[in-house]
Amino acid sequence: MVKIIYQIAIQVFAFLIRFVAPFNHKLKLGEEGRKGLLGRLRASFQAQVAGRPVAWFHAASLGEFEQGRPVMEAYRNAYPNHFILLTFFSPSGYEIRKNYNGADFICYLPIDTPSNAREFVEIVNPHIAFFIKYEFWFNYLRELRRNGSYVLSFSSIFRPSQAFFKPYGGFFRKMLGYFDHLFVQNQASVSLLNHAGISACSIAGDTRFDRVRAIAYNARELPEIERFKGESPCLIAGSVWDADMQVLIPSLNGLTGKLKAIIAPHEIKADEIAGWRAKLNGRSILYSEVAAGQSAEGYDYLIINNIGMLSSLYRYGNMAYIGGSFGAGLHNILEAATFGLPIVFGNKGYHRFQEAVDLMERGGAFAVADTDQLLKIMQNWVGTASEAAEAGHISAEYVLSGTGATDLIMQKVKEAIR
Repeated sequence: MVKIIYQIAIQVFAFLIRFVAPFNHKLKLGEEGRKGLLGRLRASFQAQVAGRPVAWFHAASLGEFEQGRPVMEAYRNAYPNHFILLTFFSPSGYEIRKNYNGADFICYLPIDTPSNAREFVEIVNPHIAFFIKYEFWFNYLRELRRNGSYVLSFSSIFRPSQAFFKPYGGFFRKMLGYFDHLFVQNQASVSLLNHAGISACSIAGDTRFDRVRAIAYNARELPEIERFKGESPCLIAGSVWDADMQVLIPSLNGLTGKLKAIIAPHEIKADEIAGWRAKLNGRSILYSEVAAGQSAEGYDYLIINNIGMLSSLYRYGNMAYIGGSFGAGLHNILEAATFGLPIVFGNKGYHRFQEAVDLMERGGAFAVADTDQLLKIMQNWVGTASEAAEAGHISAEYVLSGTGATDLIMQKVKEAIR
């Protein structure tokens, strides 16, 4: 019965996307990207593959792509003659990384209907398939099993509240059984899977640690950012939403002249950014103005109105505020931690993120409920640089201790492909 409900729900989901897409830019991008995709694949994909083994990596969105990137790049190094297919579910991943040169072919994943899954797997015929973190699509997993593909999941965390572990969860547990191996982040996940009858699992950790270490080694030098910062302490506000800025702006106003800030919104909305600038007491400038030749020296706030720079900005910070935790969920704190920054975020939506819990326990990160708490922490870091540096050292050491997941995954891959 649950299987029937799932298949009906997928069909309804596909219909709703088509119905709503004309009124929603993001959904429209996805709908247009999937239109005629299977036909295009059938016409040209195998000619591009030219007989090479296909390794398929699937990421829901941009965050999962970054999480999977170390494994993709390690796979490319180990098997340079294999063909790498990368698929995305969300436009927010595909549209930003559709030109990523580490894959041979990049496209959307068709909606998980039985016919789509059957045709896609038949065309692509993957030798090995990787699902990053929380991607569990029944029809695709079933077709991969029928195809004889080797299927891996990595960087996932399982919790008792998930449907896999409920009395009615037999259908969902069957999905887990289609994987040849699941690499998870902690022992609690292994225990849950074992109790559910899944033994092909082990702890590898989180590949994001490997990714952010690589980012730190390869971070771009940005002279214009260096000139903006000067000798002042600098806060990097990464992936912030309006709910974050309502707390952050009064705190920044309380430190006007004592601190500079680089603000990177999660979504670039000109009217929202204009509203923030109007509320900030100090002088602000947009990065697009700096890129056009205007000097940022003498300004208090630099607002990044583009996508893709954030990971290289953290090297210029002395502290970081990471957004999202007053809303749907905390964004990536590891990118800041790898550069040795003390970290602060909202106290609402961080509990699902193991790295946030770990760093709070160690003293590298702090959660705040309001402006008063945030201002107090920032004043302390500005006034006592040694305390900020100590918390930042904890952050950097934590990232270093978590690396190595990619190597463990590749060991299993080499055993499977041998």
